[in-house]
Amino acid sequence: MIEILTTIFLIFAVIDPIGTIPVYLEATKEFDLIHKKKIAIRASIIAFLILLFFIVLGQIILSGMSVSLDAFQISGGLILFLFALSMIFGNGKPAQEKSEITDYKHVTVFPIAIPSIASPGAIMAVVLMTDNHLYSIKQQSITTALVLLVIFLTCLILLAANHLQEKIGNYGITVISKIMGLILASYAVQSILSGIHSYFNFAN
Repeated sequence: MIEILTTIFLIFAVIDPIGTIPVYLEATKEFDLIHKKKIAIRASIIAFLILLFFIVLGQIILSGMSVSLDAFQISGGLILFLFALSMIFGNGKPAQEKSEITDYKHVTVFPIAIPSIASPGAIMAVVLMTDNHLYSIKQQSITTALVLLVIFLTCLILLAANHLQEKIGNYGITVISKIMGLILASYAVQSILSGIHSYFNFAN
């Protein structure tokens, strides 16, 4: 049970639904309430399908390129770590992605579904957390279900975005996003250490 809760927390941290709120609000400001809800639901579905694609085929793609698990763990950890640093020290996910909104007709896919929900960090994380060499089919299925759960929670958060922003404010959203970045950084470092440990075959 503790392992499941930890996995949920890590997925929640890397997807960062709270940090997606300002992006969603900015991207949908030209739409009425009904269309805003449709965009939130569709963006969540698209984001899950993107993550599911990498959960199912990510390992196959890596194997076809002859990329070792150790190399992927280390490189993936580095990318996650840099992503986490951008969440902690940068302008933040909302400010960066809000500035990329140029076409309000296609905001469901970009920037809400990707890269706001299904971010590069989230994609890398789900591939690492469902690696065929480390996890059984049952464990991968559970992780996939937990990803779906977090996406569902993300959808609910987006549907209540206007109310949440009024309650916690932009400052509160920024603080929460940075806390998620700290958690993600810890997970990324652990991934790097695991890859190095496995590559050099260190004794426990």
